[in-house]
Parts: sequence; structure tokens; C-alpha cells
Amino acid sequence: MGTALVYHEDMTATRLLWDDPECEIERPERLTAALDRLRKCGLEQRCLRLSAREASEEELGLVHSPDYVSLVRETQVLGKEELQALSGQFDAIYFHPSTFHCARLAVGAALQLVDAVLTGVVQNGLALVRPPGHHSQRAAANGFCVFNNVAIAAAHAKQKHGLHRILIVDWDVHHGQGIQYLFEDDPSVLYFSWHRYEHGRFWPFLRESDADAVGRGQGLGFTVNLPWNQVGMGNADYVAAFLHLLLPLAFEFDPELVLVSAGFDSAIGDPEGQMQATPECFAHLTQLLQVLAGGRVCAVLEGGYHLESLAESVCMTVRTLLGDPAPPLSGPMVPCQSALESIQSACAAQAPHWKSLQLQDVTPVPTSPSTHSPEGRPPPLLPGGPVCKTAASALSSLLDQPCLYPAPPLCPAVALTAPDITLVLPPDVTQQEGSALNEETEAWARAHESLAQDETLTALGKLLYLLDGMLDGQVSSGIVATPPSAAAATLDVAIQRGLSHGAQRRILWLNIRGKEAAALSMFQVSTPLPVVTGGFLSCILGLVLPLAYGFQPDLVLVALGPAHGLQGPHAALLTSMLRGPAGGRVLALLEEDSTPQLAGILARVLHGEAPPSLGPYSVASPEDAQALRYLRGQLERQWKMLQCRPQTR
Repeated sequence: MGTALVYHEDMTATRLLWDDPECEIERPERLTAALDRLRKCGLEQRCLRLSAREASEEELGLVHSPDYVSLVRETQVLGKEELQALSGQFDAIYFHPSTFHCARLAVGAALQLVDAVLTGVVQNGLALVRPPGHHSQRAAANGFCVFNNVAIAAAHAKQKHGLHRILIVDWDVHHGQGIQYLFEDDPSVLYFSWHRYEHGRFWPFLRESDADAVGRGQGLGFTVNLPWNQVGMGNADYVAAFLHLLLPLAFEFDPELVLVSAGFDSAIGDPEGQMQATPECFAHLTQLLQVLAGGRVCAVLEGGYHLESLAESVCMTVRTLLGDPAPPLSGPMVPCQSALESIQSACAAQAPHWKSLQLQDVTPVPTSPSTHSPEGRPPPLLPGGPVCKTAASALSSLLDQPCLYPAPPLCPAVALTAPDITLVLPPDVTQQEGSALNEETEAWARAHESLAQDETLTALGKLLYLLDGMLDGQVSSGIVATPPSAAAATLDVAIQRGLSHGAQRRILWLNIRGKEAAALSMFQVSTPLPVVTGGFLSCILGLVLPLAYGFQPDLVLVALGPAHGLQGPHAALLTSMLRGPAGGRVLALLEEDSTPQLAGILARVLHGEAPPSLGPYSVASPEDAQALRYLRGQLERQWKMLQCRPQTR
């Protein structure tokens, strides 16, 4: 269905007309740098390009008061001194004669994107806009934000399209208090925000930015705040927050649409955030969100003030929306203690309201009392300082790489041996006919008696041919059907072949065959895979994916035997989510008894389509929850991504 990119060059018109060090970072080059990078990388050309329209005053009135809309309209005829005086009445804001036009375009871009996604014109998209919106309130501009783009988009989706469950994910480094205030008593909108907080010492210095602010009235539990109390949060911290907090709630909420307040001041190098997450992290975050709401994801630009970091992070997000595999994450996948404290506190605050958290150990973590300090905004990063040098080094490795990504991207292949099987596959997915050379196939088969038959030799040849294509970068992922009698031996060959193809190759193997292995070690984990939705999700989010992100495999092998017990949607979700840790290189091995329907659904998710819904949420059994806690306790000392609470000192 494609990806939309919504933009209008008029949104570069507003700029600061007087000296104000606090506001000067919000400048037109933020948009032009991002758009230039998208074009240089060949990504704009792969999107459906939509020119933003102005939102009507009636649409602005979905969340803003008539008097406030009138006040902003009147800025069109004010002089410089009057604009400066009016701006001084608000916190961290500046007005320009073009502000009303630009801000209406920003809202209109978000509305166009939502309409395009919800009417099926595209699957997802990005609205590249300014001014940003998530701080704006019903009757006040705030923090560079004039109209609340994402909040209006959510209200519009409810009013025009009749949606009842909308997830807003705000990964900007500042708390989007404007969105929180507008929906804090509304159970139809689940709002998640992580933000630099530092126990209340960072802007906007609000007590209601802390983890225990969870909404009010009917909206209790539908505001989720994750306050970062230290700078320097990195890739592991962000992924851990998604796996252990956001995604359990999101699956239980079961949204019909995901809106992203996509602020990239939470990326490395940004002077506001001073965080360490590299641009490719946002590819992984986007991919994790695409398994929700049938893949209907609308990202709307918020902050981001380091131009190179902003531009590359935007590109990573768009690449993932287009279906490209996420690049490997850099750096050690070890969440810091401060991040774990914050995640644990947020889980404890939300546990009374969400079944998915109630069987976890969510004892709150004591934190320092909040304080209100006008000195909380960090000093500007010095060009030669250590943080800037780290950012420059991380970004240069990305910016110096050739960035013309293949269009269309590399696609999966399916290898079948039974001639009477027909599959309905996406148009770009190939049904592979090739096979490895007879001599090579026979050489691998000699070690396994069960592979000596003609039928099994044919399947083995197709497997080797497809696996080499994946490891050589000719196809992104694959599905191989094997005869039941040779399934175990074929899997063994696949592992050995993968390990022999290049130095230091890391393979993650999931053997889901309805039988429990006998051993438990840091490299061999045994657990029954629950089929109840809540238990299954807890196992995937709390065990499988943290292990996968901690191990950082080059290849994932998923072996599904006839007794695996998973329904199609469960197998599709597992396979889809494993694309992230392995850069898309997932090989599914199926026994032919369950091939046609399962192969078709797995081919679609490996192609980048969203997995089907799991249906109504059902809570994990106490036995499943206890088994999961036991395994995590045994393994988390070695695999730090399993941790969702700080270690006792």
C-alpha cells in the first residue's frame, strides 16, 4: 500500500526575528536538512508525496479554544515589536507573520496523513512539519508549539473515522504535556511519553511529568509517563522501555491507529536531549510499532535540533515505514541502572490499571523528590566537547556510507518441494526454483541418513540455495518447507551452513516443535511457549526479544514443527518481530504438513506487512508468569536486556 510523505515548502517561512538564545534552535533548516537527506538517499522518490493543506479553523477547534485560534490568526498583521511582546507572554515561543499559515499547514499535513492511512491510500507515513505541536495546549502556545498537530489528528480520527482506540507514542525528549492535558481523562487515547526529567529539574519542570501521573477519571491508566532522570540514554534503554513497558500495554489496548510524536531531539548529538541513541534505533522503534494496528502508523515530526542527527533519524524512520529491514544496533545492549529505575517506577504506577503488568514484579523504586529549578535547561554543547565528539563519530559512519537504498528493497523468497501446493504471495515475494549444486547438497547430506532420499535431497538443495542467498544479501529472508522425516537433520545443516558462511557469525535458533529441551544454560533456553495471548506476549516481549536484542544475531532460524501449537497470527507476530534484531534475516523452516496457509502468512510478514491481530487480550496464567520470572532470574545476569528492574546493590 505504500508510505506517504507529507510536506509543504511554506513551512520553512517562520523564523526568529529577534535575539533569543532559547528559541533560535527552532529554525527552517530543520525541515530542509531532513528533506535534502531523504532526497539524497532516494527515499522521497519511493514515497507517495502529498503536499500539505491548511487545516480549517473548525479542525483547529477540535482541541483549541476559539479565542486562542483568533489570537494566533491576528499575528499575521503584527509588527516585529508586537510579535515579540506577544511571544513573551508564553513559555519558549516566538511568533512570525507567517506563523498562522505555517501552523495550519502543520496540522493539515497530519490530518492528510491520517486520512490517507485510514482510507487505505497508503499503509503508513511521515508528516514533515514545523512548527511542532506536542506542547501546545487548548489556549496556549508553548515550547515552540503553536497548534497541537498530533492531538488534533487523534481527535479528527475519532470524529471523522469513528476510531475508538488510538495510541500516541511520544519519543521526543521533552514531555508532551499539551497532549497529556488534552486527553488525560479520555480512555480512547493511550498516551505514552518518555522524556528527560531529572527529578523535575528539566523543562517544562512539571510534577505531572513524573511516572505517577497516570491520567484521571475515566482516563486513569491511559497516560503513561516514563521520566529519564539522567542524560545519556542509549539504544538499549530505548528498546528496553518498548519491550518491558510500552508494548505490553499497547497489545492489551489493541489500538486501531498509532500516532507518533516523532521528536528526534532524543537522538545522539542533540543539544536539548544530550542522549546517546543512534539514528538506527528509531528504525527499530518504528518496526516494533508496525506490528500494532494492522501497521497503520502515522509519524509527525516534533523536535530535533542537531541537523545531521535529525536528518539521518528521519531517513531511518522512513526506510522502516517503507518496509526495509532495520540496520543493526550499535553499542552494547545493556540498559543503565537509571533507565531500569525509571521503567520499574512507570510499571509500578501502571500495574493497577493493566492486566499485562499485574503478574510482574513491579515494586516501585524510591526516587529523589521532584524539585522545580529554572536552571534545569542544560548548557549548550560545546563543539569540541566529549559528547559532541561521540555524536560526530557515530554519525560520520552513517553519513559517509552510500545511501541510495535499493528500490524496491530486497524481498523474501519461499522454497517449496511439493508441486501441488499453491500460495497467495505478495507480488515481490519469489517462489524459489533454484537449488544448490548436487555435489554440495550430497556432501552436506552424508552426515545424516534421513537426508539420503530423493525428496529430502531436493528440499536440502533448496534450503542451501536460499540460505546462501540470504547470507550473500541477494534476498532478505526466506521460508523453506521440509519433509517431516528430515526436519531435524535439515535444521542441523542450516545451522552448520550458517556458521560456516563467514567469520564470527551469530545464529539465533528458535526450535518450536511442541517438545521441551532438557537443558538450560545461557545459550540454550527451554520453556513451553504459551498459547494464551497474554502468556504468549509476555514470553515474546519479556524473554525472546530481549534475548535476541542482547545476542544481536546475524541470522534467525525459526523451526516450526507440526506440534508447535501456534495459531497463524501468533507465528506471524513472532516472525515479524524477530526481523529487527537480525537486520531482517529470518529463515523459517516449516514441516510440509502445515505448509500452505502458514507459509503464506509468514511470507507476508517477512515482506513487511503487519501481522494479523491476536484478538482479545487474555491474561497470562500464574504458571506461565512464574515460569517466565524463573527463567529471567536465571538468565538476566548474562543477558542484560532481560532486566526490567534495577539491580540491588
